Amino acid sequence: MEKKIAVIGLGYVGLPLAIEFSKYYQTIGYDINKNRVTELNNGKDSTLEVDSKELSSNICNDQSSLETNSRGLFCTNDPKDLKDSNFYIVTVPTPTDKNKRPVLKPLIQASILVGRVLENNNFVIYESTVYPGVTEDECVPYLEAESGLEFNKDFFVGYSPERINPGDKERSLTKIVKVTSGSTPDASLEIDNLYNTIITAGTHCAPSIKVAEAAKVIENSQRDINIAFINELAKIFNKLEIDTHSVLEAASTKWNFLKYSPGLVGGHCIGVDPYYLAQKAQEVGYHPEIILSGRRLNDGMGKYVAFEVVKLMMKKSIEIVHSNILMLGITFKENCPDIRNSKAIDVYNELISLNINVDVCDPWANPKEVKSAFGFSLIETPIQKYNAVILTVSHKEFIRNDIRDYLISEGVLYDVKGILDINTIDGRL
Repeated sequence: MEKKIAVIGLGYVGLPLAIEFSKYYQTIGYDINKNRVTELNNGKDSTLEVDSKELSSNICNDQSSLETNSRGLFCTNDPKDLKDSNFYIVTVPTPTDKNKRPVLKPLIQASILVGRVLENNNFVIYESTVYPGVTEDECVPYLEAESGLEFNKDFFVGYSPERINPGDKERSLTKIVKVTSGSTPDASLEIDNLYNTIITAGTHCAPSIKVAEAAKVIENSQRDINIAFINELAKIFNKLEIDTHSVLEAASTKWNFLKYSPGLVGGHCIGVDPYYLAQKAQEVGYHPEIILSGRRLNDGMGKYVAFEVVKLMMKKSIEIVHSNILMLGITFKENCPDIRNSKAIDVYNELISLNINVDVCDPWANPKEVKSAFGFSLIETPIQKYNAVILTVSHKEFIRNDIRDYLISEGVLYDVKGILDINTIDGRL
């Protein structure tokens, strides 16, 4: 069977996937955001996950030029262009609502979209993070209803969880082992073979879709819990006036000590996945304690950082109300423009609630996205001497020894990431 791939969702996960498949197959990239499609067709990726040269070399300007080649990527926001594909890969977001409950609406909408163009012997593969059972119990019924086809007779599904680490150029898509699965043994083999075309690190074929779904959701939940433990230690050691990073450095000399660092834990995976697992656990009558406890602790770190800074300011007799603070970084992680579920905003909101004036500088974040999502404008460079500076994100531009130059003589420098010279700072997690 000659493969024609359709990737639904062209964000941090979907675009790198579409690019890699386009090197071997005719590939359609679909996104509901017209502006996103336009920028990609112009050879630009605002997520910075794909190099512009690599993007331009694989892009086809229209579907007819794609069809004259055996490979290439055509990006579109027209659902009609998806027709005639035989592998549909769904990479849409799976967020949570304000009450931390899973939001499956994007996944369901994508399933409806695919169902309307689905044909006999097609495959639908989901990569979005979900709790066990979503693919077969929530998505498949929409595929059947829209297509009029019968699951595991006329079409087949699979689940292959994304493992993209935004901003990480060393552990890129092809260099990370890919977990695969399918709704039948033959479907599993077909899907595994497909991914083996592009994944140089190899694949791991899970025995069932639910196993693959569970594997994904615990990967980030495990990391979240471990960081929560370190964050709790940081709170304890701060009260004991012991430097947490020095403790971790000493402890990590033991061969089996897992070295994690304290910090703000957000993003579209670690800050979300534990709630998906917790939701399913509660549905089957189990109330998860460690998972939710860890998430609550990590969710509260923004407030903790804000008040640690305020306490340090008070010790230096700095007036808190109407004081001026500079935050360096608003993205959810270093050297990455992604602001989704960034916990740096929690620090900002706590400071603002205390009638403190806060400027935010971030060379990686998109100013329009920040303004739309958070309601304030970024500054390009520090514009005054501040009462306090908080290094919230360790962008490479911020790793230097002159940050105190932004401060008044008795100002406070607080290092959330623990990357600055300890002799130059007033406090850190």
